[in-house]
Amino acid sequence: MPANRSRTERWRECLQQICERGGGLEFAIDQGEDPGRSDLVWRVHVYGIDGDSIVVEHPGSMGRSFPVPPGTPLIGIMSVGQNRWMFRSKVLASETVQTRSRPGRAMHVLAPQQVERCSRRTIERTSTLGLQLPTVGCWPLLDPRTATAVEVANRVQVEDLLRTGGQASVSDDPAALPEVGPKFEASLANIGGGGVGIVVPRQSHATFDSIHPYFLRIDLRPTVPVPLLLTARVAHTHIDSMQNTYAGMAFDFSLNPEHKAFVVDQIARYVGAMPRRAAA
Repeated sequence: MPANRSRTERWRECLQQICERGGGLEFAIDQGEDPGRSDLVWRVHVYGIDGDSIVVEHPGSMGRSFPVPPGTPLIGIMSVGQNRWMFRSKVLASETVQTRSRPGRAMHVLAPQQVERCSRRTIERTSTLGLQLPTVGCWPLLDPRTATAVEVANRVQVEDLLRTGGQASVSDDPAALPEVGPKFEASLANIGGGGVGIVVPRQSHATFDSIHPYFLRIDLRPTVPVPLLLTARVAHTHIDSMQNTYAGMAFDFSLNPEHKAFVVDQIARYVGAMPRRAAA
């Protein structure tokens, strides 16, 4: 049997392994073919397999769950070692379950009938199912204290534009940034409970390191009228087969605690708009 076919037929076994080891899957809301969209991918724990459904952690960030209505179409991503599969699914129901530590929200999603094996050899880490990941502008943050004023200005600008219905352009004017080093661009690979995963292209290795905190600009337009600005620190990294760096970034609100609720609200706004776009 050809190797690719053998691996594809073993996806059910791999899903069971993920469940038994307390691992996770990635999901994105399937928004169709809108060329102007950006997709958010969540990394969620698998709680169990229940007949034709997979019970997973409810998408959320920083302790807040984001509602995803039943019937919402999904794209699922399952990875084991160098094997990676994608599949179409949908939300069946949500409920409160007892996790290992405390009660939490869970989501039943339809188990796939078939999967598509896909390559890891692209920076977007996607396949022909067609995810379009948001861009992230990244700057090494030389003095974290200088970021607070910029974050506050970002919050005021977003709230003003939401009231007036406007959109803002993006500028790399040094006067509008904190004290930072050279910029590089990354892709937003996934979002988790306390931060995001980004993929840094190999040509930016000279700029990226795990020592500095980073100032991030996450582009969720047009739902959020101007990109979000926030501080994050590197939690973990690994290098893929194409020498791109995957970095798990933990949000850091220690110098500006008020910014946390604002960032969560804007991510929730973006997530809330996704099912409406999918239905349209």
